[in-house]
Amino acid sequence: MPITTTRGRETGLAYAGELSQERMEALDAIDPGWAPDGWDVAWQRCYRLTLAHVRAGGTLPAAAAGELIVQGEDLGTWIAAQKAGWEQLTPAQKFLLESVGVDTADGGEAAVSGRRSQDERWAVNLAAAHQFHTREGHLRVPRKHVEAIRRGGGDNGEDGQETVVKLGAWIDNTRRRAAKLSPRRRADLDELGMHW
Repeated sequence: MPITTTRGRETGLAYAGELSQERMEALDAIDPGWAPDGWDVAWQRCYRLTLAHVRAGGTLPAAAAGELIVQGEDLGTWIAAQKAGWEQLTPAQKFLLESVGVDTADGGEAAVSGRRSQDERWAVNLAAAHQFHTREGHLRVPRKHVEAIRRGGGDNGEDGQETVVKLGAWIDNTRRRAAKLSPRRRADLDELGMHW
């Protein structure tokens, strides 16, 4: 049953973001691989980011967490997880990973835990919040603000890797999920004068 908008027009969608059967068939005719069964959006996103990175001349990380973060995705952690779960991947997924240079010879190595990855992402976002607070004196970050931070500089004078954080969106999302934050994470932001 089509859903109508407030202006009386039919959208043809049961809920926002759902494609009609007709549109899905049209996309299948163009590219049968546009939405493979069993491949979640996160897997496809990480693969596409990895592909773009390799095509731009980048090298794959040595499966170290935090070594390669692109658009907020830790590709080192993701690649390690793919290697660890190699047997559960479809033949097409294996082919795609091999085509971008994922070395499966060490596929038995343990994946970095997802919890650690979340903690690392929190640390990067919190570092951006600290930098913003130090510079601006407050944590009233505009929703679309991005903050560039430097991480991992060494003793030899190197600046380290620059990471771009969508700080405004992170602050806004964190406020919305305040009830789910651990006391430590909430305290981290309270120290910066977070307005809940």
